[in-house]
Amino acid sequence: MKNDKKILLAAIACIAACIGDFTILLILGNYYPGYNQLKNTISALGASNSPVSNLISIWWIILGILFILFGLGFKLAFKEKGKSITLASWAIIIYGIGEGIGSGAFKADHVGDALTVSAYIHDFFGGIGIVAILLFPVLMQRIILNSERRWFRIISWMVLFSGISFIVLFSFRYSNNENHILTIYKGLWQRIFLGIIYTYFIIIAINMIKNRKVPPWSKS
Repeated sequence: MKNDKKILLAAIACIAACIGDFTILLILGNYYPGYNQLKNTISALGASNSPVSNLISIWWIILGILFILFGLGFKLAFKEKGKSITLASWAIIIYGIGEGIGSGAFKADHVGDALTVSAYIHDFFGGIGIVAILLFPVLMQRIILNSERRWFRIISWMVLFSGISFIVLFSFRYSNNENHILTIYKGLWQRIFLGIIYTYFIIIAINMIKNRKVPPWSKS
Protein backbone atom coordinates (compact mmCIF):
# COMPACT_ATOMS: atom_id res chain seq x y z
CA MET A 1 0.00 0.00 0.00
CA LYS A 2 1.40 3.38 -1.01
CA ASN A 3 2.07 5.97 1.67
CA ASP A 4 -0.73 8.28 0.52
CA LYS A 5 -3.25 5.44 0.89
CA LYS A 6 -1.93 4.62 4.37
CA ILE A 7 -2.24 8.28 5.34
CA LEU A 8 -5.79 8.36 3.99
CA LEU A 9 -6.69 5.24 5.98
CA ALA A 10 -5.19 6.76 9.15
CA ALA A 11 -7.10 10.02 8.69
CA ILE A 12 -10.38 8.15 8.14
CA ALA A 13 -9.66 6.06 11.26
CA CYS A 14 -9.24 9.27 13.26
CA ILE A 15 -12.48 10.82 12.04
CA ALA A 16 -14.37 7.55 12.62
CA ALA A 17 -12.95 7.30 16.16
CA CYS A 18 -13.80 10.88 17.12
CA ILE A 19 -17.32 10.97 15.69
CA GLY A 20 -18.01 7.36 16.62
CA ASP A 21 -17.02 7.86 20.25
CA PHE A 22 -19.46 10.68 20.88
CA THR A 23 -22.20 8.87 18.97
CA ILE A 24 -21.78 5.57 20.81
CA LEU A 25 -21.52 7.26 24.21
CA LEU A 26 -24.78 9.07 23.52
CA ILE A 27 -26.60 5.98 22.25
CA LEU A 28 -25.41 3.57 24.95
CA GLY A 29 -26.02 6.13 27.67
CA ASN A 30 -29.71 5.99 26.80
CA TYR A 31 -29.73 2.27 27.65
CA TYR A 32 -28.43 2.88 31.17
CA PRO A 33 -31.43 3.79 33.35
CA GLY A 34 -30.73 6.90 35.38
CA TYR A 35 -27.49 7.71 33.56
CA ASN A 36 -26.97 11.43 32.92
CA GLN A 37 -24.57 12.50 30.18
CA LEU A 38 -23.82 15.78 31.95
CA LYS A 39 -23.50 14.50 35.51
CA ASN A 40 -22.02 11.01 35.18
CA THR A 41 -18.52 10.17 34.03
CA ILE A 42 -17.91 8.24 30.84
CA SER A 43 -16.15 5.52 32.85
CA ALA A 44 -19.43 4.76 34.62
CA LEU A 45 -20.74 3.34 31.35
CA GLY A 46 -18.03 0.71 31.41
CA ALA A 47 -18.35 -0.29 35.07
CA SER A 48 -19.54 -3.84 35.79
CA ASN A 49 -22.91 -2.63 37.10
CA SER A 50 -23.64 -0.88 33.80
CA PRO A 51 -26.06 -2.68 31.45
CA VAL A 52 -23.85 -1.62 28.53
CA SER A 53 -20.55 -2.47 30.22
CA ASN A 54 -19.35 -5.09 27.75
CA LEU A 55 -20.44 -3.14 24.68
CA ILE A 56 -18.64 0.04 25.76
CA SER A 57 -15.52 -1.93 26.71
CA ILE A 58 -15.39 -3.49 23.25
CA TRP A 59 -15.86 -0.07 21.68
CA TRP A 60 -13.05 1.46 23.75
CA ILE A 61 -10.66 -1.24 22.57
CA ILE A 62 -11.68 -0.54 18.97
CA LEU A 63 -11.29 3.18 19.67
CA GLY A 64 -7.76 2.60 20.91
CA ILE A 65 -6.85 0.64 17.78
CA LEU A 66 -8.24 3.42 15.56
CA PHE A 67 -6.15 6.04 17.37
CA ILE A 68 -3.04 3.87 17.09
CA LEU A 69 -3.64 3.70 13.32
CA PHE A 70 -4.04 7.47 13.30
CA GLY A 71 -0.79 7.94 15.20
CA LEU A 72 1.13 5.75 12.75
CA GLY A 73 -0.34 7.54 9.75
CA PHE A 74 0.33 10.92 11.34
CA LYS A 75 4.03 10.07 11.62
CA LEU A 76 4.09 8.87 8.02
CA ALA A 77 2.44 12.07 6.78
CA PHE A 78 4.99 14.36 8.41
CA LYS A 79 8.09 12.19 8.64
CA GLU A 80 10.27 15.02 7.32
CA LYS A 81 9.70 16.86 10.61
CA GLY A 82 12.09 14.51 12.41
CA LYS A 83 12.18 13.70 16.11
CA SER A 84 9.33 16.00 17.13
CA ILE A 85 6.84 14.27 14.84
CA THR A 86 7.91 10.91 16.27
CA LEU A 87 7.14 12.14 19.78
CA ALA A 88 3.81 13.63 18.65
CA SER A 89 2.93 10.33 16.97
CA TRP A 90 3.72 8.46 20.18
CA ALA A 91 1.48 10.88 22.13
CA ILE A 92 -1.46 9.85 19.92
CA ILE A 93 -0.59 6.16 20.22
CA ILE A 94 -0.26 6.35 24.02
CA TYR A 95 -3.61 8.14 24.17
CA GLY A 96 -5.14 5.30 22.18
CA ILE A 97 -3.60 2.70 24.47
CA GLY A 98 -4.53 4.55 27.66
CA GLU A 99 -7.95 6.05 27.07
CA GLY A 100 -8.96 3.34 24.63
CA ILE A 101 -7.51 -0.14 25.14
CA GLY A 102 -6.59 0.30 28.81
CA SER A 103 -9.96 1.76 29.74
CA GLY A 104 -11.75 -1.00 27.85
CA ALA A 105 -9.73 -3.81 29.39
CA PHE A 106 -10.05 -2.61 33.02
CA LYS A 107 -13.41 -1.58 34.43
CA ALA A 108 -13.85 1.37 36.78
CA ASP A 109 -15.59 -0.65 39.49
CA HIS A 110 -16.24 0.36 43.10
CA VAL A 111 -16.85 -1.64 46.25
CA GLY A 112 -18.91 0.77 48.28
CA ASP A 113 -16.98 4.04 48.11
CA ALA A 114 -13.64 2.32 47.50
CA LEU A 115 -12.01 1.75 44.13
CA THR A 116 -11.17 -1.78 43.06
CA VAL A 117 -7.76 -2.77 41.69
CA SER A 118 -9.31 -2.76 38.23
CA ALA A 119 -10.52 0.82 38.75
CA TYR A 120 -7.06 1.97 39.83
CA ILE A 121 -5.56 0.44 36.70
CA HIS A 122 -8.36 1.98 34.62
CA ASP A 123 -7.62 5.43 36.07
CA PHE A 124 -3.87 4.92 35.62
CA PHE A 125 -4.22 4.14 31.93
CA GLY A 126 -6.67 7.00 31.48
CA GLY A 127 -4.35 9.43 33.27
CA ILE A 128 -1.38 8.43 31.11
CA GLY A 129 -3.51 8.91 28.01
CA ILE A 130 -4.64 12.37 29.10
CA VAL A 131 -1.10 13.52 29.92
CA ALA A 132 0.11 12.26 26.54
CA ILE A 133 -2.59 14.04 24.59
CA LEU A 134 -2.09 17.31 26.50
CA LEU A 135 1.57 17.16 25.47
CA PHE A 136 0.51 16.74 21.85
CA PRO A 137 -0.27 20.44 21.11
CA VAL A 138 2.99 21.36 22.89
CA LEU A 139 4.90 19.08 20.54
CA MET A 140 3.02 20.59 17.61
CA GLN A 141 4.60 23.95 18.47
CA ARG A 142 7.98 22.40 17.66
CA ILE A 143 6.65 21.01 14.39
CA ILE A 144 4.90 24.14 13.14
CA LEU A 145 7.59 26.66 12.25
CA ASN A 146 7.09 30.43 12.50
CA SER A 147 7.28 30.64 8.72
CA GLU A 148 4.28 28.36 8.39
CA ARG A 149 0.61 29.08 9.02
CA ARG A 150 0.12 30.81 12.33
CA TRP A 151 -3.56 29.94 12.56
CA PHE A 152 -2.66 26.38 13.46
CA ARG A 153 -0.22 27.54 16.13
CA ILE A 154 -3.01 29.62 17.68
CA ILE A 155 -5.39 26.66 17.61
CA SER A 156 -2.74 24.46 19.23
CA TRP A 157 -2.29 26.88 22.14
CA MET A 158 -6.05 27.18 22.55
CA VAL A 159 -6.36 23.39 22.67
CA LEU A 160 -3.62 23.16 25.28
CA PHE A 161 -4.97 25.78 27.68
CA SER A 162 -8.66 24.96 27.27
CA GLY A 163 -7.87 21.24 27.60
CA ILE A 164 -6.00 21.79 30.85
CA SER A 165 -8.82 24.02 32.13
CA PHE A 166 -11.52 21.39 31.61
CA ILE A 167 -9.37 18.62 33.04
CA VAL A 168 -8.96 20.77 36.16
CA LEU A 169 -12.75 21.22 36.29
CA PHE A 170 -13.19 17.46 35.82
CA SER A 171 -10.84 16.81 38.75
CA PHE A 172 -13.42 18.42 41.07
CA ARG A 173 -15.22 15.07 40.97
CA TYR A 174 -12.89 14.10 43.83
CA SER A 175 -14.25 16.96 45.94
CA ASN A 176 -16.05 16.13 49.18
CA ASN A 177 -18.70 18.69 48.31
CA GLU A 178 -20.96 16.60 46.05
CA ASN A 179 -23.50 19.41 45.74
CA HIS A 180 -21.09 21.91 44.21
CA ILE A 181 -21.83 22.72 40.56
CA LEU A 182 -18.27 21.83 39.53
CA THR A 183 -18.67 18.40 41.08
CA ILE A 184 -22.21 17.79 39.83
CA TYR A 185 -21.40 18.42 36.15
CA LYS A 186 -18.28 16.29 35.93
CA GLY A 187 -19.68 14.51 32.89
CA LEU A 188 -20.04 17.81 31.07
CA TRP A 189 -16.42 18.88 31.73
CA GLN A 190 -15.17 15.49 30.55
CA ARG A 191 -17.16 15.65 27.32
CA ILE A 192 -16.11 19.22 26.55
CA PHE A 193 -12.48 18.14 26.99
CA LEU A 194 -13.02 15.28 24.54
CA GLY A 195 -14.79 17.63 22.14
CA ILE A 196 -11.78 19.96 22.14
CA ILE A 197 -9.28 17.16 21.54
CA TYR A 198 -11.42 15.45 18.93
CA THR A 199 -12.02 18.67 17.01
CA TYR A 200 -8.26 19.24 16.95
CA PHE A 201 -7.69 15.71 15.69
CA ILE A 202 -10.35 16.05 12.98
CA ILE A 203 -8.80 19.31 11.73
CA ILE A 204 -5.48 17.51 11.35
CA ALA A 205 -7.09 14.44 9.78
CA ILE A 206 -9.03 16.46 7.20
CA ASN A 207 -5.87 18.30 6.20
CA MET A 208 -4.02 14.98 5.98
CA ILE A 209 -6.63 13.84 3.46
CA LYS A 210 -6.45 17.07 1.45
CA ASN A 211 -2.67 17.30 1.48
CA ARG A 212 -1.33 13.77 1.65
CA LYS A 213 2.00 14.74 0.12
CA VAL A 214 2.60 18.12 1.81
CA PRO A 215 2.22 19.29 5.45
CA PRO A 216 -1.37 20.50 6.07
CA TRP A 217 -0.18 23.84 7.45
CA SER A 218 2.45 24.58 4.80
CA LYS A 219 2.12 27.63 2.58
CA SER A 220 2.22 25.64 -0.64
